[in-house]
Amino acid sequence: MKDAVVTMEQVGGRTLRVARWRLDEPSEHLPVLFFNGIGANIEAVAPMAEALSDRGFIMFDMPGVGGSPEPLIPYNVVTMAWTSAQLLDQLGVDQVDVMGISWGGGMAQHFAIQHPGRVRRVTLIATSMGMLMMPGNPAALTKMANPRRYIDPDYMMKNFETLYGEGLGKGPGKEGHMARLKPPTTRGYLYQLIAMLGWTSAPALPFLRKPVLVMMGDDDQIVPLINGKWIASLAPNAQLKIMEGGGHLFLLSHKDECVKAIRDFLDSPVNAEHGEGVAEAA
Repeated sequence: MKDAVVTMEQVGGRTLRVARWRLDEPSEHLPVLFFNGIGANIEAVAPMAEALSDRGFIMFDMPGVGGSPEPLIPYNVVTMAWTSAQLLDQLGVDQVDVMGISWGGGMAQHFAIQHPGRVRRVTLIATSMGMLMMPGNPAALTKMANPRRYIDPDYMMKNFETLYGEGLGKGPGKEGHMARLKPPTTRGYLYQLIAMLGWTSAPALPFLRKPVLVMMGDDDQIVPLINGKWIASLAPNAQLKIMEGGGHLFLLSHKDECVKAIRDFLDSPVNAEHGEGVAEAA
């Protein structure tokens, strides 16, 4: 990974593989704390960290994923949000712009709810409110829940478009994305699945006063667009950005468009934090 500092950190009783970009460089912007999708290691979203080159970026492998050792006992969003705050303390970071994709979008929502004083703005990508969500295509969901998609390259190639949509599945980025993946352990994948059981952000979203950017693909077979619309309708200072032709990995297939939308949101005037400029964007 270009320019990343990768270390093993002892955080809240856990050992985590942590990557950080540009934290020691001067910047006018807050660093980004990024929560990855289920089973995905740091390298999967490293291109986004590298593209947002004008600010710091922090990401870590969940227990049992990538280079982080297997967890001994299950965890949930509450304990992992606390662990994330402890990590920020160790890195000397007071406040962040929090961001998450898919499963990590749930973590991003909960981190902002649990630690509001440490969050300025929230970017949610291809995600839902958790338990209260509209399920995706059953064919995609059954393959999504199968860790074989990380372990068996032939299985991944065969089902890539079903899982992630034609935007990336028929584009040049498919092989590059697959080359960055490292299989999670079976226990790590299972614990990550069950961490969100029974969780939903729906009751808390009306009280989330932070500016929120919800980014969704209109061809997402795993987390349908309606889920993002629900989040945007409940969070009072939210705006919705729809990626046309975007599947579940539009963050990679529509990279330039996503980077622009994220930058525009994060760098928008301060008055946006008081509810202005929250219209839906197509």
